[in-house]
Amino acid sequence: MAVVTTTELTRRFGPVTALDRLTVELPAAGVIGLVGPNGSGKSTLIRILLGLIRPTGGSASVLGSSIGSPAHYASRVGVLVESPAFIPGLSARANLVSLARLRRLPLERVDAVLVQVGLMGRDREPVKRFSLGMKQRLGIAAALLSDPELLILDEPTNGLDPAGIVEIRELLRELGREGRTVIVSSHQLSEIEAVCDHLVVIRFGELVFSGPMTEMMKRTREHIDIAAEHAADTDRLEAALVAGGWAVTVVDDVLRVAAAADRAADLNRAAAAAGVTLSRLVVGQDNLEEIFLEMTGRVDGELANGRAAANGTVA
Repeated sequence: MAVVTTTELTRRFGPVTALDRLTVELPAAGVIGLVGPNGSGKSTLIRILLGLIRPTGGSASVLGSSIGSPAHYASRVGVLVESPAFIPGLSARANLVSLARLRRLPLERVDAVLVQVGLMGRDREPVKRFSLGMKQRLGIAAALLSDPELLILDEPTNGLDPAGIVEIRELLRELGREGRTVIVSSHQLSEIEAVCDHLVVIRFGELVFSGPMTEMMKRTREHIDIAAEHAADTDRLEAALVAGGWAVTVVDDVLRVAAAADRAADLNRAAAAAGVTLSRLVVGQDNLEEIFLEMTGRVDGELANGRAAANGTVA
């Protein structure tokens, strides 16, 4: 069963098309990554699914109910959009109890979610003493109060330090293993790769990819990163390799050659033939970020031109 389906879903804001006939199905259970460049319609899609804004055209459903009647599924969806807001002087427990009473939820859920997000034992401390990571966990706890089937999190690791990111990553994995469906919108592609079972890529309102993360990662390629011992030799080395038929790109002042590991010796000999000594030769594999950049554009200029083309304007 699909927890979310959209058919030709469109949303325009004046001359700007935020979503352009988006058709997608999101599977039940597990963690789903929603990614795309800034301005690609991710937040617009989330707000439409939550009933906060209406589409210009097309249709969609959440947990089997039309987005035209969000009240039919609202109690089955938990949401954390942007930074969570709590009363700083109250404890984590008091904040959650207030929310539970306001939403007429069983107070037993407070203990359950505090344990679930790892805040039991810190639950009687005022929220103003919490780190950003702890506040994010408390926000997820609030979203879990109704024991939702679907959890939607917008940038849950934004601004966190490495330890906080790891905490949220492990929490999301656990929620997915429970059989819940978790939709995560994030710019942290390494975290999306690490935690998600399914991936949706949107570029300027259009669907670029939707499928299992394993299918996306099949698009990865081996490459060999090399660097000349002397930086002054880099341009000459690049020209020699290109002339020899090697596919070369420059990544952070390193020459990245599209080649499998068994070509490393050949590449080393090609550099030597050009009179260049290498200080680095490392075999690697593309990650999600590399595939994402190929799909959506690598630099601001490419993104600006793509956005302008999508909206029928001149960049």
